[in-house]
Amino acid sequence: MVEARRQTLLEIIQKRGFASLEDLVAVAGVSESTIRRDLEALEQGGLIRRTHGGAVIGGEARDQMPAFEDRVSTAAGEKRAIGRYAAGLVQDGDTVLLDGGTTTLEVARALVGRTVQVVTNSLPIAQLLAPHKETDLILIGGFVYPRTGVALGPIAIGCLEKIKVHTLFMGAGGIMSDGIYNANLLLVETEQAMMRSAHQVVLVVDHTKFGKQALTRLCQLEEIQHLVVDEGIGTSDRRQVERAGVELHVASSEVKTRNTQPEEARI
Repeated sequence: MVEARRQTLLEIIQKRGFASLEDLVAVAGVSESTIRRDLEALEQGGLIRRTHGGAVIGGEARDQMPAFEDRVSTAAGEKRAIGRYAAGLVQDGDTVLLDGGTTTLEVARALVGRTVQVVTNSLPIAQLLAPHKETDLILIGGFVYPRTGVALGPIAIGCLEKIKVHTLFMGAGGIMSDGIYNANLLLVETEQAMMRSAHQVVLVVDHTKFGKQALTRLCQLEEIQHLVVDEGIGTSDRRQVERAGVELHVASSEVKTRNTQPEEARI
């Protein structure tokens, strides 16, 4: 029974990314002291890492989600083109919400020096934009997820429920015929709160995300309004986006600044 309970706890933590002690007690139906002993055993096995008030994935389980710095070099040229195009969809004076991720970091990089208000839960994006006085920066707090520098969880969701932005730029772990996926439930819950706080949602992904499934389903493709992708997108993937009623924007590698975007592409 002990091993079965600990396996259940591990599966919950792996799925959510972070689980509070209170939630684990409720699920397992045992005392807090018992859960603490279970978490200690899982931590000693290198499977989780205990934190204040709960536990996060750790060790081999954590390595299933690549670190931020490991993802920066993947499809780097495509992400730069996507970031430049996406930034060209922003009007001066807009309020935008940037999800954490390597592609949204490129959107932020292309917004440097622009007179916009940026809300983000990403420490790398905040660090990039903070020195530039032209940009108003609002940083969403919360539990900082290991290896990503992104604030997630109840505190972040509570902050997001109090704001309203014009456009959310959001990444994804994968896009399948039944919807958009990401790495874990804690991330997805925070992104769903972001979607509720935005007037419109722009998904920024490179073409390799199509046909790829991550752990947790975020939403249907129909729930977003725009998708910015690189020129590597295939014909069948284009049709999938069009059938969903999503406006598709294909970023050319020649795109350098927002001024090169056609006026009708602005959102």
